[in-house]
Amino acid sequence: MTRTITALFDSVEAAERAAYDLATRIGGVRGEVFGSNRTGELSSLGIPSEDAAIVQENIRRGGAVLHAEVPDGKFDAVADAVEAAGAVDIDEREAAWRREGWTGGTAATGTAASGTTAKGPAASGTGSARRVGEGTEEVIPVVEERLRVGKRETGHGRVRIRSYVVETPVQEQVTLHEEHVQVERRPVDRPVGASDDVFRDKTIEATETSEEAVVAKEARVKEEVVVRKTAEERTQTVSDKVRQTKVEVDDERGRTGTTGPGTTSPRGKDKV
Repeated sequence: MTRTITALFDSVEAAERAAYDLATRIGGVRGEVFGSNRTGELSSLGIPSEDAAIVQENIRRGGAVLHAEVPDGKFDAVADAVEAAGAVDIDEREAAWRREGWTGGTAATGTAASGTTAKGPAASGTGSARRVGEGTEEVIPVVEERLRVGKRETGHGRVRIRSYVVETPVQEQVTLHEEHVQVERRPVDRPVGASDDVFRDKTIEATETSEEAVVAKEARVKEEVVVRKTAEERTQTVSDKVRQTKVEVDDERGRTGTTGPGTTSPRGKDKV
């Protein structure tokens, strides 16, 4: 059987340190801290109505609540650890507030209900009981946590591909052809022959030529870089613990005042 313990602290930081101490010192105990950002969840903790106003006021003043489920055999150790971590004495804190003029809740008499310890942590399931008067009722909420799993997108880095132009000097050799014209005048002394065509106008032309290098460039694709994005789906199993409230009904109606040899006292228990 498990029991719950609820302790008040003056700050969220102090409550978180106490939760860390519980997790490291006492195995199997997981403390949960509630501050001003989680006041809407306090109703699910099943805090007795006479203590709920004190819890709310403590959070309003900047404090926090440490709530934990504790196995029976570890309850005393957890209570001592929470007390050593600086848990607020609920009775003393309430009395101080009322001296300042606080009128919230109902003034407690003696020790607070639901098994509040002397140094402040409030524990449920300690066996203390409240009487239900005629025409009134007490409500015990039966709470069950449900696991909700969502999804969010996270980045795992990116690939950036950039292309740029690089100029590289290159050299090629080419053979070029050139033609030159030479004019030479040389002295001679010989008689005019029959084959000599003389005393007539004559024109001779010769053209000089040369080759020059002509450069042309051709762009060719030699490789391709392909960027492709693929998608896949995977199934992940998410494990956690959810809590629920169990209610045990101890029906003592019909129990006889005394029992003797051979007789039994009828007692029924219902568990919800």
